[in-house]
Amino acid sequence: MKKWMKKSWLVALSVVMVLSVGLAGCGSKSSDNSVKKIQDKGTLVVGTSADYAPFEFPIVKNGKKQITGYDILIAQKIADELGVKLKVQNTEFTSLISDLKGNKVDLVMAGMVSTNARKKQVAFSKSYYTVRNVLLVKKQDANKFNTIADTKGAQIGAQQTTTQESIAKEQTKATVVSEGLVTSLTTELLNGKLDGVVVENEIADNYLKNYPDKYAVAKVNLTTPKSQRYINVAARKGDKKLMKKVNKVITKLQKNGDMDKLLQKSQDLQSKYGK
Repeated sequence: MKKWMKKSWLVALSVVMVLSVGLAGCGSKSSDNSVKKIQDKGTLVVGTSADYAPFEFPIVKNGKKQITGYDILIAQKIADELGVKLKVQNTEFTSLISDLKGNKVDLVMAGMVSTNARKKQVAFSKSYYTVRNVLLVKKQDANKFNTIADTKGAQIGAQQTTTQESIAKEQTKATVVSEGLVTSLTTELLNGKLDGVVVENEIADNYLKNYPDKYAVAKVNLTTPKSQRYINVAARKGDKKLMKKVNKVITKLQKNGDMDKLLQKSQDLQSKYGK
């Protein structure tokens, strides 16, 4: 009797284990439907903060408002790879990661640097741009801030929750003013409410190119830590198939030279329509 009971128990345990493995296997196969979901709805929704030319900015073309820029042009290539339409959802930079985690957008492309803190929350693609940071000032103040010591007592702006905010707080002796939009900060700079704004070099170059009589880059040297140098596409950690598609597009654009062409195109669009 005991022998029969022991045998029955072992058989039952074996059945449970087989079922458990089978169910686990089924779950793993269907858990990542990130690409299929986008293709089924026919739209790739990309979250951005359109105040960051030439990466993303609003223009009026043929009487219609639209958001374009380096990130948006790359996003269109990703949408093309997936065979779907692109939808750009504009919001403040501070909301982008929560929107991504909350499934309001499929990807985030907003000149976003893959910091260690952000890596804990979302996944990042391979890098498609390397940045350094500078202090943007008014034209007449081009020689005012030559060293870190010169920033003592100054009012320096930076966008909220960005690497620029960290750099401004950690590397200058100024009072740091944080706001949601870079465009608001640069306007306050011209109005005399701020003495400078910490921005990425490409952003500063864009201002100098389009407003050469209004802005300049200060001589003070700001160091950009290695962990804060690389701009990437952000996705949810579980969306590995989608990330694979994103990396495929980035690799192709880098290899055939189109990545540089897209940056130049975004700069041309800003010069022509963005003012």
